[in-house]
Amino acid sequence: MPPPRVTPAGWARVVLRGGALAAIYGLGAVVVMLLRLVERPLFGAARPWTPYVTQAASRLLFTVLGMRHEVVGEQMKQPGAVVANHASWLDISALNARKRVYFVSKAEVARWPVIGFLARLVGTVFIARDPRQAHTQRRIFEERLSAGHKLLFFPEGTSTDGMRVLPFKSTLFEAFFSDSLRDRTHIQPVTVVYEAPPGQDPRFYGWWGDMDLGPHLLQVLSARRNGAVRLVYHPAVRVADFDGRKALARQLEEAVRAGMPPERQLAG
Repeated sequence: MPPPRVTPAGWARVVLRGGALAAIYGLGAVVVMLLRLVERPLFGAARPWTPYVTQAASRLLFTVLGMRHEVVGEQMKQPGAVVANHASWLDISALNARKRVYFVSKAEVARWPVIGFLARLVGTVFIARDPRQAHTQRRIFEERLSAGHKLLFFPEGTSTDGMRVLPFKSTLFEAFFSDSLRDRTHIQPVTVVYEAPPGQDPRFYGWWGDMDLGPHLLQVLSARRNGAVRLVYHPAVRVADFDGRKALARQLEEAVRAGMPPERQLAG
């Protein structure tokens, strides 16, 4: 995709919005680090305070962008995980803005400059996507769920243009079928739907394939008017009600796809 054409007014918006977001996330990082000095020795992995900082920063992101953030449905109260379709770098902030969740990410992200630091700071769960690491993944999930964390992951395994839902990969769901997790874990499917700014390509917020982050970030920051993101929360399901990970993944995939507009209810 060619770099966006940015007008002088667009560059002004980039500077203003980018500066505001840098200040918000910079201040947020400092506050989280200071709180963790007290939170960690008192509560360990429980994190009763710092997720509120992440949630506040995520909400402010959409305020700064002038982007509507809408919610349909009820958020689950039970312990467990949240799964959603993946279309943009905005997804994690969109989901964090309404629900305090901890993203499950591939281990390589922890080594990325800046992003890796911020991800570690807010309690991201890093795992190796290797079937031989199943026991380790199960132990990590058990520890985090026992601490009261809601885990978030994207079972498609990659991002899309936002116009479809790819088949869910079932590998990660295997950890939830352990004896210690199966009966007490619920998983809530959530559909993330983006509405492009007026007159723009419907895929405006989609970030997928080999697209570079910089030009896409510039496109969103420079937009005169931004669109909206809508989260559709579907009823949570209990892991114990399914025979195995493939049946669970299929049910969650169908629920997420059903929350998309009719023209987007296609499998990738």
